[in-house]
Amino acid sequence: MRLLLLEDDALLSRALKMDLEKAGYVVDSVQDGELGEFMGATEHYDAAILDLGLPKLPGLEVLKRWRLAGNAMPVIVLTARDAWHEKVDGFKAGADDYLGKPFHPQELLVRLRAIMKRAHSFNQASLKLLGVELDEDEQTVAVDGGPVYPLTAIEFRLLRYFMLNAGKVLNKAQLGEHIYNESAEPDSNVIEVYVKRLRKIVGGDLIQTRRGQGYVFGARP
Repeated sequence: MRLLLLEDDALLSRALKMDLEKAGYVVDSVQDGELGEFMGATEHYDAAILDLGLPKLPGLEVLKRWRLAGNAMPVIVLTARDAWHEKVDGFKAGADDYLGKPFHPQELLVRLRAIMKRAHSFNQASLKLLGVELDEDEQTVAVDGGPVYPLTAIEFRLLRYFMLNAGKVLNKAQLGEHIYNESAEPDSNVIEVYVKRLRKIVGGDLIQTRRGQGYVFGARP
């Protein structure tokens, strides 16, 4: 899953980026509103974490512009702990959730998972689909209540993206954008290798190949 982090506090931004990447997310971080607004409008992200006190363009204006352009990307707004008016303004502008500073990284992760599951119509507390249960904290998977398999970072990102987009045709470029960190070079052959590895774990019939298009999770033959 690919996230956009807009936070002008350099220390906080680096710390959050590390925490989010450790939790299995691919993170692009920016520290000013103009660049952040442009990236959110031109790139595909699964969610954004948006501080309202950004230089060049305030976070509230960034959010308003995204929503006016029809960008429905889930957004968590970061506000000062006692700034209740910022929370109200954020929700009016189209925020999906808010988090008051200071906060514990684990709370951000929980809220992030919740809004993304809502966005993908998952109502369960954990990520369960077609007998596959993905533990996002431990980054493990179990199939039909069987043994628990530990996943590598790439396997975890890939399986989570497949599950949250079940039934959709996903090409290799899309998969690469959402499972590789910005410093890595996506390789379609490597993606094929990881898909094969996941098939051995969850069952080959759950991840179908659409020739010339990509892959579909959850399309049983």
